[in-house]
Amino acid sequence: MVKDSDSCITRLLFCGPNFPASNKYTREYLQNYPFIQVDDSSSEEVPHIIANYDMCIVKSMRLDSNIISHANKMKLIMQFGVGLEGVDIDAATKCGIKVARIASGETGNAASCAEMAIYLMLGLLRKQKEMQISLKQKIVGEPIGDTLLGKTVFIMGFGNIGIDLAKRLRPFGVRILATRRSWASQPLNSGQSNGFPAPNDSADELVDEKGSHEAIYDFASRADITVCCLRLDSETAGIIDKKFISSMKKGGLLVNIARGGLMDYEAVASHLESGHLGGLGTDVTWTEPFDPDDQILKFQNVIVTPHVAGVTEHSYRTMAKVVGDVALQLHAGAPLTGIEFVN
Repeated sequence: MVKDSDSCITRLLFCGPNFPASNKYTREYLQNYPFIQVDDSSSEEVPHIIANYDMCIVKSMRLDSNIISHANKMKLIMQFGVGLEGVDIDAATKCGIKVARIASGETGNAASCAEMAIYLMLGLLRKQKEMQISLKQKIVGEPIGDTLLGKTVFIMGFGNIGIDLAKRLRPFGVRILATRRSWASQPLNSGQSNGFPAPNDSADELVDEKGSHEAIYDFASRADITVCCLRLDSETAGIIDKKFISSMKKGGLLVNIARGGLMDYEAVASHLESGHLGGLGTDVTWTEPFDPDDQILKFQNVIVTPHVAGVTEHSYRTMAKVVGDVALQLHAGAPLTGIEFVN
């Protein structure tokens, strides 16, 4: 994998085969900097070659303590996005390796994910799968769908994505409930970069009713649509379980643009089967890639997309620039900027 033994080369490794545009766009951004080498590898190769690299982009691969222990030259482990649940941060810290994510609010990633959430909501409300059946059967005027107008939407996890989602939902005439760990006011500073005017109000003023974690069951019981925007960690894993889905309004829709591990598979499947869960729209699944023959996909009120919420030309070009700039800073021995460190 290493093509040049020159110690003046800074080597960057993209781990695993998924999200190929991340390494492609980063390589294009750095094409005029021959002292930065950008490689990608299969997941199976990573443990055997990681010792040769100064920086790696983890993508969806798990970097456990064993793999990290071989990263003798590694200075930085980054995610091409936000989620770092696959990285053993404690192990990296013990090895003196910094770990960082790219904040979604400044790259267009949050806006892209928010748009995907609305796509999934509308797809469920307008019965996307049933429309395809009507086309095939040459039926005109069916199915009867529904509108976002007048609906109550519960945004579970009101971070950058949740904020961008609330801004986009407002023109649809919905009532917005939201939960987050802390409701300290923050300015709507991502508006300048995504086409919205920069308002003077704080982000939480987009919400009709605010709550902490303890409010999730109450809010779910009153919402027509629940959208999960949470980060996956030890506290949130499996949070959308039997208790949570049972608390949802009968016929309520569930949308997930965060991580598949937030949902309990059996709970989702059984509540779809019973009809209590009115529909599932998810961009993330329990295993990725997802089994195309999985029983979840047999339901007409289920829409699954292949983890592409944040995969847009705008967000990926912007994040590739962030990764490229960090690689250049690392090479120059300059402070690393534009990323969010977690250790």
